[in-house]
Amino acid sequence: MQIQKDENGLSLLKKGKKSLVHMVFSRMGLILTLLLIQVLFLLGMFQWFKDFLPHILGGTTLFTVGMVLYLLNSRIDPSAKITWLVVIMLLPVFGALLFWYTQSDIGHRALKFRLNQLISQTKNSIKQPSEVMETLQKEDEGVANLVRYMQRSGCFPVFDKTSVTYFPIGEKKWEELLCQLKQAKHFIFLEYFIIDEGLMWGKILEILARKVQEGVDVRVMYDGTCEFSTLPHDYPKRLKALGIKCKTFAPVTPFISTHYNYRDHRKILVIDGHTAFNGGVNLADEYINHIVKFGHWKDTAVMIKGEAVKNFTLMFLQMWNIDERVPEFDSFLTASVSAKKNTSGYVVPYGDCPLDDDKVGERVYMDILNRAKKYVHIMSPYLILDGEMEAALKFAAERGVEVKLILPGIPDKQIPYALAKTHYASLLGSGVEIYEYTPGFVHAKVFVSDDKEAVVGTINLDYRSLYHHFECATYMYGVDCIPEIETDFQSTVAQCRAVTPVTIRHEKLMLKLTGFIMKVLAPLM
Repeated sequence: MQIQKDENGLSLLKKGKKSLVHMVFSRMGLILTLLLIQVLFLLGMFQWFKDFLPHILGGTTLFTVGMVLYLLNSRIDPSAKITWLVVIMLLPVFGALLFWYTQSDIGHRALKFRLNQLISQTKNSIKQPSEVMETLQKEDEGVANLVRYMQRSGCFPVFDKTSVTYFPIGEKKWEELLCQLKQAKHFIFLEYFIIDEGLMWGKILEILARKVQEGVDVRVMYDGTCEFSTLPHDYPKRLKALGIKCKTFAPVTPFISTHYNYRDHRKILVIDGHTAFNGGVNLADEYINHIVKFGHWKDTAVMIKGEAVKNFTLMFLQMWNIDERVPEFDSFLTASVSAKKNTSGYVVPYGDCPLDDDKVGERVYMDILNRAKKYVHIMSPYLILDGEMEAALKFAAERGVEVKLILPGIPDKQIPYALAKTHYASLLGSGVEIYEYTPGFVHAKVFVSDDKEAVVGTINLDYRSLYHHFECATYMYGVDCIPEIETDFQSTVAQCRAVTPVTIRHEKLMLKLTGFIMKVLAPLM
């Protein structure tokens, strides 16, 4: 392994693009080839069943009716039901076998069992200060009830005496992150959806390597989809050569599995149990506008200091210990963390797991909308809504709440961009205001309401975040930085173009057609 050091920090990869030949004969090329073979095999099996199975069931019509009745009486999300009904009506046998395959949870049953086991074991590992909950109950009963709901699916206590710093752009988060990393004495935990070599990661890696030499326990975990786009399969070994412990969540394998649907979309960095970073910013150069991909990259993050950091420490350790025979929690959670003086409000770092029935991310957003009295201001890179979320946005606007959405002006993906626009007319009709960020791409995930509560985290307004990904966020009530979040929203709106019925009519025909056609597959996007 060659370690390169320059003005961009440390690099473990050779610079330069891979050739087509290298890509084809690499491990990733082999995996993709094997996956294609399996897809062709399954299609062949489906074709065989297509001619054979209907005769057993008494005909395709009877078979389709049975599947439709089953779907209508299932507990699947209503929007997803529509998608599956269309697929099965058009391709009865193929659609039914595909449905049963995806619902069989092939590939993540062991993950589900293990993670539920770890969550159960750690349910009470962080104590809820009773006086904090009692005080919150007196201040706002609705918020206290929301906190109780969050605690149904995990150990997410609410804390006061926690300081929160808001970063309105990725560059500011990165600068502070480097300063905080240099002060680490005991451990550093990083859990990110995307890591890519360059200036941002190079400077971070340089500090991490130095901290290992100082005896700091450094652990890095990133999602397996990085193997498709940014990092080689052996990157964990390269980090381990520096003394950094590293794991890939759900690494890509040559076997078709529903496990691929459940990605670790979280962005968590914990330092010594007393400082944590959370938000939309991954560890790649576009997130700090060092390189330009889709115009100016607008992102946000928070840094929290105090006891609430323990929630993020626990979330990281639960994912880290999935494949550990002897999980370790207590040594990282029992250390005393000093309360932050001269702070106000309450903080709840929380997670959302796709393997349970609690859609925490969506429910928190909907609860804020339902309790809002004056305004709810939202930033999200995607807008692919189920019926419940769309109804909540519209109902809030219809009862007089100012609901504003900021979405990208320059998209990173055309199909989600087209799908977002399919919601525009309906939302505008109910009074929701929609704005598109003309300088570039909005990757922020922010809710702020009534000058008193906010969420900053990783949870997009789309099916993947709300139903299929591991996510996390920081809920804040009465925290000092909330006015800063609202100020940032207003300054961002000033750089946007307003969406109106006229702008909708003048959208490109191909964009409209793409959204119209892909709408039926939206729950799978």
